[in-house]
Amino acid sequence: MKRIILIVAIIFLPVLGFSQSHSGALTGERYRVIVSSDIGGSDPDDFQSMIHYLLYADVFDTEGLIASPWGAGTKEDIFDIIDLYEKDYDNLKTWSENYPDPDVLRAVCKQGAIDRAPGKGYRDATEGSDWIIKCTHKDDPRPLNILVWGLLEDVAQALHDDPSIQEKIRIYYIGGPNKKWGADAYNYIEENFPDLWMIESNSTYRGWFNGGIMDGSYDNLEFFKQNIDGHGALGTAFGNYYGGSIKMGDTPSVAWLLHGNPDDPSDESWGGSYTKTDYRPKSVFYGHTNKNDKVEVFGIIEIVLDGPDIGPANDEPQFTFTIAKQDFQGYYYGNGKYILRFAPKAVGVWNYQIKSDISELDGGKGVFTAVAENSLPKYDKAVAHTHWWTDRLEPEFKEGAHYGAVTVNQWRKAFLDDFEARINRCLEPK
Repeated sequence: MKRIILIVAIIFLPVLGFSQSHSGALTGERYRVIVSSDIGGSDPDDFQSMIHYLLYADVFDTEGLIASPWGAGTKEDIFDIIDLYEKDYDNLKTWSENYPDPDVLRAVCKQGAIDRAPGKGYRDATEGSDWIIKCTHKDDPRPLNILVWGLLEDVAQALHDDPSIQEKIRIYYIGGPNKKWGADAYNYIEENFPDLWMIESNSTYRGWFNGGIMDGSYDNLEFFKQNIDGHGALGTAFGNYYGGSIKMGDTPSVAWLLHGNPDDPSDESWGGSYTKTDYRPKSVFYGHTNKNDKVEVFGIIEIVLDGPDIGPANDEPQFTFTIAKQDFQGYYYGNGKYILRFAPKAVGVWNYQIKSDISELDGGKGVFTAVAENSLPKYDKAVAHTHWWTDRLEPEFKEGAHYGAVTVNQWRKAFLDDFEARINRCLEPK
């Protein structure tokens, strides 16, 4: 009888271990990393996430820090955070000899795309896109993890300029609201690189600052006040963004590498758990839409309009469409066809209006309805993907309106306690 029990225990041991054990950078695994950040752009949470990343820089092989802000902001904003890191460096390196020298980090800072890609999804090579290609081709058997905190512009450009890199890169993309601003670059990647390895986190990442244990010192603001404020130059500067209240919406991409199994996005990790998806949602309409026209939330809506034939397709925006009080550009594709793309970030009714110097387009308007994910038929020209993951839609992993967020916030105490231990390194030498 005892022998039978022992055999059963051995049989089930791997299953139990799969859900309870974790690998990741904190256990000694080393991962190659490029961070592509819209730091200095539309959302100051990238500064918080960059501070967090540098506190863990000793456990990664950081090969690139790319500023791709599509507006205000440049790689100088990354330099500013590295300057703070340098002030804390003497203390940090006593805790780990693997903290990179500040000048080593500065050397891998590259300028990415400032302007969003035109309708075709790519434009011209940038320092950032060229650096992605160069790093990918290093003689290193490990995949190159590209953590995209903003738009996919530099990734799209790199893939266009050297499609072979898709075989060796892994993308963790903080989508959601970012996706609407870079819909054309996203569309280009999704349509042309079916074998690309991609985690598309549209809502899961929100678990970093929504839900989980949030009382007492684990409240977003109280955590800063009690555990970060005044902790070296990095801790003090953290308070410059959102008054110190934790957002760090891009940090789950880092946490995915810190604690979990990066080889299997469906497994548990501090950065969330994801479900494999073969197809990405897209809805195409010819002419202006009405309220009965539907597109999945976070899916691409493409609206094709007829207008004058002005010659070959070009990269100059031909009209502006305003939606939710924000302006986006539409482009000419030749043969009298004009196209706009957008990705709604929430379920509901969306209205848009067009302004253009082209009289046939000017004043055009429409409305469409964004519906729940996985609620529409597959786009008939959809491209099948082999290595693409996205948010889990099971109700038990939903936090408020955000699917998948619980797969992050269930770890809130653990990842914040670890963050506290890291920021404490800035206070004094070991």
